[in-house]
Amino acid sequence: MNHIKTQCPAKINLFLRVLDKRIDGYHNIETSFQLVDLYDLMSFEKTASEIIIESNEDLLRGEDNTIYASALKIKECLSNKKYGVKINIHKNIPTGSGMGGGSSNAASTIIALNKLWNLNLSEKKLGTIAKEIGADVPFFMFGKNALGSGIGDELQETSSIKKNILVIDPLIHNSSKNMFSLLEEWKKNEKNSLTKKNHFFDVFIEKNKEVKDFVEKFGNEYLINLTGSGSCMFICYENDEEITKILKKIPSKWRLFFCKPLQYSPICYI
Repeated sequence: MNHIKTQCPAKINLFLRVLDKRIDGYHNIETSFQLVDLYDLMSFEKTASEIIIESNEDLLRGEDNTIYASALKIKECLSNKKYGVKINIHKNIPTGSGMGGGSSNAASTIIALNKLWNLNLSEKKLGTIAKEIGADVPFFMFGKNALGSGIGDELQETSSIKKNILVIDPLIHNSSKNMFSLLEEWKKNEKNSLTKKNHFFDVFIEKNKEVKDFVEKFGNEYLINLTGSGSCMFICYENDEEITKILKKIPSKWRLFFCKPLQYSPICYI
């Protein structure tokens, strides 16, 4: 096999609670991961030696991204270092959005290169590599909806939700690292509350006035939730009539994605 194509799905967090900070710098969490049908498109072509990334996003063409880091980790397992790969990725999942695009890309890279280079690495070894790249990568390698604990790497399969998902992207690039720091500061003030569905939500809207105004205006009428540490929000709904009103009120410069839930990721079929 010299060529692999796949789709990398996004996720939403149906709930997300941040617990204690660990010695390794990560935080223990409790969450529910739900896969959705918003995809980045990736292809992998075996080459002579180098790791080359081509993309519609400039930031992914270099070495400072999860795709390159994953490929490098896998290449370290090669006995024949002459193998290389040309990776092409077309990004559709917003970056810095809490939808896990970078982690999904990393997971697909790990699984694809293990197969492309005939490494036959064990599930345990692949899991170790995934965890080294990022906290959400093990979930995307798992490939199924799951309850997550630990840093998000202890996974228990769950069924998919049935409702459609309206994803609202306010076009804000959010740093997870920065959001965890802000959350730590937020918790120090006893007067500050934590939204039960997502502990990051209050922190996020307090630093983004336009989002705060939107949530305060429509939050009682619609169950608006945040995914990950933001910036994307979502509303679950059964039919189009339920969201007709709010669609007219969402700022025109924001992006919308009309998604359906997935039970399995395409990574299961690589």
